Amino acid sequence: MNKKLLCLALLVSPTAMADNMVNWWDVSVTALYGENYDLAPSEKQTTLTFETAGDWKYGDWFAFQDVTYFNGSNVSKDNTTYGEISTRFSAGKILGKTVGFGPVTDLSLALTLEEGEGPVKSFLYGVGMDIKIPYFSYFQLNTYRRHAISSDNISDGWQLTPAFRMDFPVGNSNIVFDGFIDWVFAADDAAYETNFHFNPQLKYDLGAVVLGEHQKNKLFVGIEYDYWKNKYGVDGIDQNTYSVIAKYHF
Repeated sequence: MNKKLLCLALLVSPTAMADNMVNWWDVSVTALYGENYDLAPSEKQTTLTFETAGDWKYGDWFAFQDVTYFNGSNVSKDNTTYGEISTRFSAGKILGKTVGFGPVTDLSLALTLEEGEGPVKSFLYGVGMDIKIPYFSYFQLNTYRRHAISSDNISDGWQLTPAFRMDFPVGNSNIVFDGFIDWVFAADDAAYETNFHFNPQLKYDLGAVVLGEHQKNKLFVGIEYDYWKNKYGVDGIDQNTYSVIAKYHF
């Protein structure tokens, strides 16, 4: 995963920006602490999430790397890693004209690589849509075909992934509600259950209040909710928990 993030760093280098290739980009780190996690060495977890997102001449990208620490004296393995890198190639940007219909403002080729410890490596490919919905800062809907890469990975099938954000101004600050859904609605292997993962965050822009106007959209605090029906495709494992979070944008 580190090599892939390095490629993104090169993409948003000053040279690329000077050539007007990158419209905007962002790097952030989030600290999360939560309890009641299923199918893990410990129910209590502390996670550091490193993220980068951006928009460039022919599309957009998003990537993250989780480093999760299992809190407890009896765990045999004290940490694990998981990450994803996603990119979309916009038909509208490439063709130089609007490609859409109704509330759909653009269509894209959507690609995602999932990678971590264990049999989780998968490549996803499909169609992405940007959809204009009132009160949403953005709403994206990606439909993927899942292709398992690592051995013993039986998650092949079809997946629907909406991603969204809503902003609510509060005085000189802001409340952000954003997140994603991963819904594997059809699986090729009967041993892998279809599953539904809803993972939103509700965050308050604390930096704008505590550190001043120049630190707006920098430091956020809040909660992350995590609901995962049939977690990892395991029948009957329904995770329902939340974490307290602090997020900083560089």
